[in-house]
Amino acid sequence: MIRPTRVLPVLLLAPLLLTACGSEKADADPASGSSTRSAEAADQGELDARAQALGIAPELVYVTEAPGFTLARQSVGVLGDDGFSATWVSAETGAQLRLSVDRGSITAATCPGQPVGDMSGERTTCERDGDAWYRTGAGRHEYAVPEEGHVVRVSGEADAVPRDVLREAALAAHRPDAAEAAGLLPSAEPAPSAPVERGDLPPFGDGAPDNSVDAGG
Repeated sequence: MIRPTRVLPVLLLAPLLLTACGSEKADADPASGSSTRSAEAADQGELDARAQALGIAPELVYVTEAPGFTLARQSVGVLGDDGFSATWVSAETGAQLRLSVDRGSITAATCPGQPVGDMSGERTTCERDGDAWYRTGAGRHEYAVPEEGHVVRVSGEADAVPRDVLREAALAAHRPDAAEAAGLLPSAEPAPSAPVERGDLPPFGDGAPDNSVDAGG
């Protein structure tokens, strides 16, 4: 005997299908988030390795921007024990903005005793400007921004870089994201060295050096 098949009404099927689809999506989301976090951790690990290869503490790496100024990548390097330094250059005027980050602090009491632009022995004047210090001395001026355990400085020649440009670059300084750090720091992998070509190797035989001498030699 053939038993009649029970068919669920369409109105009952719809909620069941929606519930099933929703559970599949919910199960997929955690895996997607885990993959993203793993990629971000890998990127950060590579960028930390790039900084450490230069002797720079990764937490002291900063980047900035200023209209008309472009990073001179060859200028990127270590400052002091494990600090960071880089220079941005104006293609139009040749003026330079130097970004430097080093451990330490700066206060009203210590500001006058810290030279501007590493020029020791010169008189330094200090002026509070918001959370930063505007400092002048030895023909240069800079903005120094105290951070937790370190100081971010942007400096330039007083007659080449206007104060407002200096200030904007100092306030724009920040820890780089992955893309910015990749464009800022050279690769940690050593550059491949080209093989040395020897001029005394003959093009035939086993390639042994030609040590023959002329008569009388």
